[in-house]
Amino acid sequence: MDYLSHNVAVNLKRIRTSKGMSLDVVAEQTGVSKSMLAQIEKGKANPSLGVLGKIISGLRIEFQELIEAPPMESCLVTPEEMIPTKEISGKYKVWTCFPYEDNHQVEIYRIDIEPGGEYISGSHGEKTREYLAVSEGEITVECHGNIQQVNKKQVYRFETDQTHIYRNQTDKRASFMCFFVDYR
Repeated sequence: MDYLSHNVAVNLKRIRTSKGMSLDVVAEQTGVSKSMLAQIEKGKANPSLGVLGKIISGLRIEFQELIEAPPMESCLVTPEEMIPTKEISGKYKVWTCFPYEDNHQVEIYRIDIEPGGEYISGSHGEKTREYLAVSEGEITVECHGNIQQVNKKQVYRFETDQTHIYRNQTDKRASFMCFFVDYR
C-alpha cells in the first residue's frame, strides 16, 4: 500500500470513530457501500476521486483531512510490503518510507540497486542534506563532482542541491536508506 492510500485508510477510520459513526451510518450519509468503506479502511481498496468526493461530502470534512499524514506516536514501515514509488525492473527500486509531507523537514527512502545498476536523483533544493546509510552491499555516490564509495554499515552525508547518482558497481544487490533533511 502506498503512503497516500495508507493515509486515507487511517484517517477515514479515525474520523468515523471520532464521530461515533458505524460503517452503516457512513454508508448512508455518503452513498458509498459499507463493503467499500470497510475495504478502504483496511487499505485493500484504492478509491477513485469520485468515491473520495462522496466521503468528504457525506462526512462534511475537507479533502486534506482525508489525505494528510495521520497523527501518530509511532509507525512501523516494511518497504517490501509497499508498492515501490519508483522502479525499473532489474535496475532499482525506491520506496518512500516517510514522505516530506509528514513533517515538512525530513523524508526517508529505501533504495535497492541491482548489480551494475544506477539511480539518478534530481536536486532536492537548496539547504537540503542527505544522510545515506548502507545496510547491504556497497554504493558509489556522485555529487558536486565528488565520488564517494559507501560500504555496508557506513553512513555518508552530502548536500543534495543538485543532481546526484547512486551506482552499484559490484556483483551483489546494494540496499540503503536515504534521509533527506530540509534545514532552511
